[in-house]
Amino acid sequence: MPARMRPDERLPLYQQLSDEMLARIAAGEWLPGTPIPSETELTRLHGVAIGTVRKAVDTLVKQGILERNHGRGTFVRRPQFAESFFRFFRQVSPTGNQPVPQSRILTRSLELPPEAVRHSLALEKNEPTVYLTRERIIQEDRLFREEIWLPKDRFSPLLDIDPTQFANMLYPFYEERCGQLIASARETLTIESADKHMAKLLGIAAGEPVVAVERIALGYDATPLEYRLSRGAAEGFRYQIDLR
Repeated sequence: MPARMRPDERLPLYQQLSDEMLARIAAGEWLPGTPIPSETELTRLHGVAIGTVRKAVDTLVKQGILERNHGRGTFVRRPQFAESFFRFFRQVSPTGNQPVPQSRILTRSLELPPEAVRHSLALEKNEPTVYLTRERIIQEDRLFREEIWLPKDRFSPLLDIDPTQFANMLYPFYEERCGQLIASARETLTIESADKHMAKLLGIAAGEPVVAVERIALGYDATPLEYRLSRGAAEGFRYQIDLR
């Protein structure tokens, strides 16, 4: 795992402390769903005033990295990605439930990424990636075809795992097998026209509209960890966003 960077001493003390706390989370020293040390303990460990500690914690709470649980303490927030699929595609069973799509790894290889992917992952020119193709299905209906690129230096353990043993949810799997924690993601949606190859993969006619969802997943320190391009038939597509 890459070494942690030291906080920038030119920054205010509370920002240096929040950066150090963030580095501990990104390094897996403080795991998602677990409490961080108390304010009193952080004050003692870092030799700073309790007001500095509170401001550092407040900063990470506002960023969505930490969450306060009244009466229990402050915890590293675990992002909820399980429902993200349904922000874009509405799939409802006859009973009115929304079944979670199942996933199937189709191919896995070591590849040099396309230029756009390389830039998105902040990789060097000849730096390889673990490349996965995956399909997501509900009751054998193909909903998504995905291409996924992961930096090899962080995700090389995946090369030694049988593709049939990959978990349905990849982010907890990355954490378990590679020690890489996904904290957030940026997504961009575009509409494409299915060429013959993609139409065959999705079981639709060539020329039909396809929704393409480009996702860049980030670690707790905002390091890009995954580039994912998912394509699915536009029929049944919806876009949902909450404005607060």
